[in-house]
Amino acid sequence: MSAPAAPTPPVVVIGAGPVGLAAAAHLLERGLPPLVLEAGPTAGSAVSEWAHVRLFSTWGEVVDPTAERLLTLTGWSKPDSSTYPSGGDWVKHYLQPLADALGDRVRYGARVTGVSKAGRDRVVDADRDAQPYVVQVKHADGREEGITASAVIDASGTWSLPSPAGSSGLPALGEHMASDHVVYRVPDLTDPAVRARYAGKRTAVIGSGASAFTALASLAELARSRNSATTKTVWVLRRGLSGSTYGGGEADQLPARGALGLAAKAAVDEGHAEAVTGFRTEAVERGAEGRLILVAEDGRRLDAVDEVIVLTGFRPDLSFLSEVRLRLDERLQAPVELAPLIDPNQHSCGTVYPHGHRELSHPDSGVYLVGMKSYGRAPTFLAMTGYEQVRSIAAALAGEPEAADRVELVLPETGVCGGSGLFDTDEAAEPDTEGCCTPSAPQLVQLSAVSAVTATAPGSSCNA
Repeated sequence: MSAPAAPTPPVVVIGAGPVGLAAAAHLLERGLPPLVLEAGPTAGSAVSEWAHVRLFSTWGEVVDPTAERLLTLTGWSKPDSSTYPSGGDWVKHYLQPLADALGDRVRYGARVTGVSKAGRDRVVDADRDAQPYVVQVKHADGREEGITASAVIDASGTWSLPSPAGSSGLPALGEHMASDHVVYRVPDLTDPAVRARYAGKRTAVIGSGASAFTALASLAELARSRNSATTKTVWVLRRGLSGSTYGGGEADQLPARGALGLAAKAAVDEGHAEAVTGFRTEAVERGAEGRLILVAEDGRRLDAVDEVIVLTGFRPDLSFLSEVRLRLDERLQAPVELAPLIDPNQHSCGTVYPHGHRELSHPDSGVYLVGMKSYGRAPTFLAMTGYEQVRSIAAALAGEPEAADRVELVLPETGVCGGSGLFDTDEAAEPDTEGCCTPSAPQLVQLSAVSAVTATAPGSSCNA
């Protein structure tokens, strides 16, 4: 009698956020066993940390259709499609129910510490493609485990590694020493203790994306609510002001995203925030009474501030992938085939056309970076992009190349189209008439997807 066949190793999904859970739902629907490993204690642990932030998109746009089919089997009722959830709503009414529907396929308190080919470090070629993956995990109780996987989908995001204030990519001199007055997330001003920290104070906001807009608008509302002439914001921009500084406004196909930029503009126009342009922070110094002074590379010094909010984006943690052969762009740390579509050195419109398994593949087949992590250091990620990524990847892993290559999503335009998004001067950028805002061939055909956009994850330009 022959021995029973060994069970098929699962596809390990790293992270139980919106894209990781969607990946599990797609895998399950195609008959592939998923295993989701989440470092936090609940689904959407990172999203819970910006629970107070309102998403750009309505409920009708932030639920993956395959995940919705799975949830419907449990008796789940979709919230009002026309309303805008907060991050907390998203977790409570969608992410945690989805994780519950997946049951023991989701493990919490399981931090991935390493991924490799079984018995092969990154140097060894021999028989490499035939080997499964081994995923090392450290559990909350300190126990360590090695899990064999047929493939690995890394949806761990970039939330844990915010970028620093220093314009060189390194922390500004003195930034660590000033950590008691520096934060890297949009503050929750609904919390009385947090409101007290910023009320009547002068705060510097460093950054130019949607999270910076959120902070500017929130601090302006705090000033209005208290009729406070002393609650002031200094908006520190590495770039100059241009027509695209505040986003697409009314031209944005996601109205709430456009409105957020207009709210930031109102904060400046009404005098609640002062924009300082072309300021590339080199140092943070202590002034009188412990207040902070920002110093630019060109020697300019800003008047002292009480608090600093650094919202300059995020970067991927690649440390636990060091034994896997990845092909990453040298600038963005994103897959090389995806990088030209999202590189802010080339465009600033924020509109990226859907892509799938081919753009996300690596020399070690069966390993994928998805969601915000697939963008590396690039901004303006949309959750619906991640849903399309994992739909394509699940189809590829299931041996369905036609479905994997098919485009099933049309993304909303941002309404912004400029030149380089990184190093503009005070003059408006020259319009890019043939770049990011012109749909590239082949033309997209909308088949079945919904649009979903991730909220302004504080400090990033992740838009849901």
